[in-house]
Amino acid sequence: MYRQLLADLIGKDSYRGVTLTYSWLANQFGHFSLGFIPTFLFFLFLKKRMTDTSAALLAASVISAIWLLFETFNFLGPLLLSKRGDVKKAYVFQPAWGNIAFDTVTDLLFFWFGAFTASLCCAPTNTALTIAIVLAIGMMYPAYYWYLTKMYLQTPAYPFQFRLSQWNTEKIPDNDVAIVQRFLDNEVQGMHLFLFGPKRSGKTSLSVAIATELSIRHHAAVYTSAMKLYCMFFEQDEHATADTLWTWRRASILVIDDINPGHPIKEELISPERFLSFVDTFSTNDINRTVLKQTNVIWVLGDDDDARKLSERWKNMLHSIGVEKEKMLSLNLELAETPVC
Repeated sequence: MYRQLLADLIGKDSYRGVTLTYSWLANQFGHFSLGFIPTFLFFLFLKKRMTDTSAALLAASVISAIWLLFETFNFLGPLLLSKRGDVKKAYVFQPAWGNIAFDTVTDLLFFWFGAFTASLCCAPTNTALTIAIVLAIGMMYPAYYWYLTKMYLQTPAYPFQFRLSQWNTEKIPDNDVAIVQRFLDNEVQGMHLFLFGPKRSGKTSLSVAIATELSIRHHAAVYTSAMKLYCMFFEQDEHATADTLWTWRRASILVIDDINPGHPIKEELISPERFLSFVDTFSTNDINRTVLKQTNVIWVLGDDDDARKLSERWKNMLHSIGVEKEKMLSLNLELAETPVC
């Protein structure tokens, strides 16, 4: 974490790219500034009408109250709309309201810290100093948590940022929602979730969303396509490098995307038998088998075909390497009406 922070603070992002941790730091600096600058401007207005110390404290208090009202509306608005049953705001998977509330409180702490820092700069008072110190102490854990969380979200190399509450389709039955929730909440390693479906059925976005929720819970995840994973089977079991905190063999969540494309391509490009042959090509193939057996894996496949018994064949493949059938879950997604990844 210290190494990541050092990299974010020193060096130019224009040639090395912007990380999620860097974006978070910039975002919180923006929150600090949105507390600091309005307080300073409001102080300039108030100082003509009262003493500097009174103007500085009042400016910080008013700006802090405004941000409290704004963030309260921001947080409670979607929550109240969803409870009223607004169709446009309906969720297939409910947002993690506790996590969102914690994020809101974190933002408020930075807003308020900026406001009372400006108050100290305008007219130092013991009251403003005490509040600023309390806020600084209160910010320590949220800053640590969110910066670390961004590292957990950054390392898997997801193709896009997407939370589970954003995945929305009316064509998923309640029992499938329960299957996803079961995969999310299980505390035993070695659970496998098969996502079948044609193009635009939302299987890739659903897989990313599920893994993202687990990353936010600080589970080590890796996202990869099937083709990239085949190359990884041949890699030595090395420790993480400076750029990668963990390898696919040391992750607790593995997303294998693009195993088969699905409709309109009906051909099965990668069969479970062919996949297993890649697993076993590595000279010490027990390593690959053991990792697949002990890791929570999301398999993103094409259409399920009852005639070819695809679901059954993939489950039999995993069973042959020692995965209990009770640990295998399967969803068959339908074509979405609106564009979904």
